[in-house]
This record gives sequence, C-alpha cells and structure tokens, in this order.
Amino acid sequence: MILKALYDYYYRGKGLARPGLEYKELAFLIVIDEQGRFLRLEDSRIDAKRSKSYLLPKAVNRTSGQAANLCWDNCSYVLNLSQATLLQEASTADPEEDQGKSGKKKKEKKNCEVFAEKIAEYCAALPQNKTLKALQLFYEQGWESILASMQADPLWEELCKNPACNLSFRLNGADTIVPEDPQIVAHYLEVLSDSQSKMPHHACLVTGEEGYIVKLTTATPIAGSQATAKLVSFKENSGYDSYGKTQAYNAPISHEAEFAYTSALKHLLGKDSRNMFRIGTRTFVFWASTDSQTGQQAEECFFSFLNLQGGESDDPDRGIAKVEKTFKSIFSGELKTADDDRFFILGLAPNAARLAVVYWREIPIREFAGNILQHFEDMDLIDTRPEKRPYKGMYSMLSAVTLEGKSSEVQPNLPDALVKSIFQHLPYPYALYSACIRRIRAEQSITIARAAIVKACLNRQPNNHHKLIAMLDSSNKNAGYVCGRLFATLEYLQKKSSGLDSIRQRYLNAASTTPAAVFGNLMNLSVHHEEKLNEASATFFRKLKNEILDLLSSDGFPAHLDIQDQGRFFVGYHHQMAEFYRKKEVDKENME
Repeated sequence: MILKALYDYYYRGKGLARPGLEYKELAFLIVIDEQGRFLRLEDSRIDAKRSKSYLLPKAVNRTSGQAANLCWDNCSYVLNLSQATLLQEASTADPEEDQGKSGKKKKEKKNCEVFAEKIAEYCAALPQNKTLKALQLFYEQGWESILASMQADPLWEELCKNPACNLSFRLNGADTIVPEDPQIVAHYLEVLSDSQSKMPHHACLVTGEEGYIVKLTTATPIAGSQATAKLVSFKENSGYDSYGKTQAYNAPISHEAEFAYTSALKHLLGKDSRNMFRIGTRTFVFWASTDSQTGQQAEECFFSFLNLQGGESDDPDRGIAKVEKTFKSIFSGELKTADDDRFFILGLAPNAARLAVVYWREIPIREFAGNILQHFEDMDLIDTRPEKRPYKGMYSMLSAVTLEGKSSEVQPNLPDALVKSIFQHLPYPYALYSACIRRIRAEQSITIARAAIVKACLNRQPNNHHKLIAMLDSSNKNAGYVCGRLFATLEYLQKKSSGLDSIRQRYLNAASTTPAAVFGNLMNLSVHHEEKLNEASATFFRKLKNEILDLLSSDGFPAHLDIQDQGRFFVGYHHQMAEFYRKKEVDKENME
C-alpha cells in the first residue's frame, strides 16, 4: 500500500526525474579545457547546508565493493581525496595505525581508478564525444599533476574542508556539466536498459504487471539514518529467504516501480520539500493522491499547519486564517474532491541499516479536512495577547510541554501519537495531557498553548460531561473550573492592589490539587488586598468572588481534585484571567 501510493505520486508529481536519472546536489565543479587541462574550480554551494541540484545519472548501489557513478561522485572517487588522505601527512608513532591508513589509502586509490575506468569505457563507446575525451585526458595526467594544478586554486581549501561532498566536471565554455551531455545520457540509459533486461522477469508486487525485477533497492536516507538506509531492504540468511530466492527476489519489485517509488520518496524528503516535517528522530512525509487544486492546497495548508510555530512571523493570524479557510472550503465542498481522492501521511525513523515505518495512514481528503477543522475547534481559546502568536500547530503544542520549549525533547512516541490523534480524530494522547500538567506545575505558568492543550484533551475524552468552551463559561459549576476562576480572581486582585503575583508562585500547585487546604487562607488575604483599592474596585472584586463562590456546592471547597478536574482548574484560571484583560482592553477603547 505504501509503495503503491508513492508509485502513484511519482506519476502525478511534477519536476521529478525521469527513469534512470535523479536530482543530486553538487558542491563544486571542476572546469577543464578540451585537452583535459585544469582551469578552475566553480562553487555550486547555495549556503552552508545546500548546493545546487543537477539532473544526473542515478547513483549506483554501493555495499562493500567499489562502484563509481558516471562523471560525478564524491571526492574519494573523483580526486582520490578524503579525510584520511588529508591527514595522511601527519606523522604517527603507531605502526598499526600507519598500516591501517595505508590500507585505507589503497582502497581510495581503487575508488578513483574505478571512476577513471568507467570514463575510459564510455569514451571507447563514444569516441567522437569531445567532452568524454577531455575528461579522459584529464585523468591521463596522473594524480600528482592533477592535484598540483588544483592546489593553487582559491577554492581548493574550501573543497578540502568537505571531502565527502559531490563534484563533477564542466567543459570550458559549455552551458551544461559533463554528466548532462545528451550523448552520454543516451548511452547510459541504453546500457542501463540492457543490464535490466538480463534480470529475472516476474510480476511486480507493486503494479501487478510483468517486468524486470531489481535485486537491490535504492537508498532513501533520512535524518539520523545511515546513508545507505532503505525503505525496502532484505538481507541474505536472515529469515527473509524462501524457496531459494534471496534479497529483493523474494519480494519482486520491477525496476520501473522501484525507480518510481524511491524517486517519489527522495523528492518528498528533499531539503526544500514542503511535504515533510521532522520532530525528534521522526521524519514524516505527506501527500495527496491528486494533483488537482484541492490536493495541492491540502498539502500546502497541512505544511503551514505543522509550521505555525514560527513560519508566519509577520502576521501569524493570517497563516491560521488561511489554513482554516482552505480546509473549510474542502470540507464544505466549495473546493471539489472526488470520492477516491486520498491524503497520505508516512512516518519514518532510523533503524540500524534500514528505515522503520512508525506511522502510515490514508484518508479521504474531505474527511481529513474535517479532522483538521475539529482540531482547530478543540484548541480554540480566547486570545488576549497583543502579539497573538500561533499556538494550534504541532510544533507549538510539543514546545509547550517541554523544558525551554524544545520540541525535540518530547517523549519518543508522543509526536507519532499526536499526529495520529489529529489525523484520525482520536482522543489526544494522555502523555500530552500529563506532560502539559507537569510543565504548568514546574513553571507555575499557564500559557494559552498549555490551556488549549488541556481543553482539547479533556473535550475529546469519552463520556466527558463537562465540555469546555473557547471563552469564559460563567455557568460552569465544575469544582475544578470554579476554583481556577477564583484563584485567577484572587491573583488579579493582589496584582491590582500591590503589583505582585506571589499567590500564583506560592499556591498554584496546592490550589489546583487540594483547594480546601489553601483557599481559606487566600480568601482571608484577599480582604487585606481589597482595603488597598478604591471603593469601586473593591466592590467589583467582592461581588465577583461571591458570584464564583455561589457556583460551588454546599460542601464548600473540595478536599482533592482528580487529574481531570486539575486540568479544568487551569482552563478556568486562563478563562477568568483572559476575561480581566479583555475587559481592560474594552474599557481602554471606550475611554479613547
């Protein structure tokens, strides 16, 4: 199912490489003339982490042996240069270390020899190609001559700082690089097709059609995984062999299907991809089954939803409004969707030499839009903050429940569970709720994001008869909610009378768990705070306290609040405090 969805995405996507090719970043280009003489290095880096991408012959699968890419590769293959060779000049007193370095150097020399041999092979097949001839002449000079000419280039030191980077060649005056030469590419694809035709022929498990079967699949690494990590991988003599069929022959995938799904996944995992997000060690990719306007907007808005933490720094409300408007249009039918239009989300994690699938879900786009809208409704709270920063996105939620707001520090399985609850409209994970409560207690701080998380988690609990709304609910008689409102009133009274908020710092945790133990003392203190106010303000607070106390049962303050009512305490606190600031803003506007 996953492979078929990725396969379909390849054929509905735009800008993906055609079969046999792939987009690859090249950090530097070596410019040579038609006689193979080195002229200069060209810098293709965009910034410290990215370089310009080129459409190149697909990278070869490497295991324990040497295998060179066609006219492009890393520095070890192209220039016999790696971190080990750069350190080779440093002396060492350890003979065993010397011997190890010598063996490493021999391997590197083999790498570059394989690269040069591949160029000579293609040059023999295309004797009239001037580009290949120049490249062959370049390597016929010998390594000492090549490196001596390149070391004087201003970019040589930059190249040596990153010997693992990829590089290629460009003939002086040419508009394209060597591996983009049409003759070279055409011959490469012909050779590739001929080699594939020698593979076993079988029905593909992805497409159901007959085709030539791959033996090894292409690497699709993610952050934190090995460079050779694959979505589909088999190892000999590990329990996956059956009926004498080893490696990928045991689960036949055609070359065409393998190229399509790996190319699609690489595209989704690209550095500038807007179909991917990471949380901790998890990498998630998502896409729609259709390339229609509805599918594209669903993908774009889901990306914005995931990045509402800081992606809309100029006007965060505009970002939220756009996401909500788009999903409402999809859910209402204003943006048309077909019955078979689906939305997919795939969660991956590093796992030894492979990739582990930690989450997979497909859902109709319209149902998906409804689930996102329900999440917005569950997280909705009155917001009196002047800056109105986003708080409904995943990053904001996870940051709210971690120390110093580091979303990468959340519990390992929490992001997966949160994605699942939003995507499938399930109860939010209890781990999110408990982490939020703990963070409130640790910091004595009830931010809007934390209050919204508590509200959302409680409202999705089954058999919940005390639903919380977005703003102050003066009719809510739940003991936890009422105590939270009263605590906010007493804190605001103290701040108005003396400019302090020591009540929250000293009594918040106790008041939210054992109200009867602390509210008697707090009520007595409030009388002294009222004496410092003018008559009108004192009357206002006295009346409000009585109104809130009337909502409690005749038994008075409860001796203990359970974990759910503790959460309602914090929501009640937030609602009441937001109401104070809302009235303050209204009074200010009326005075103006």
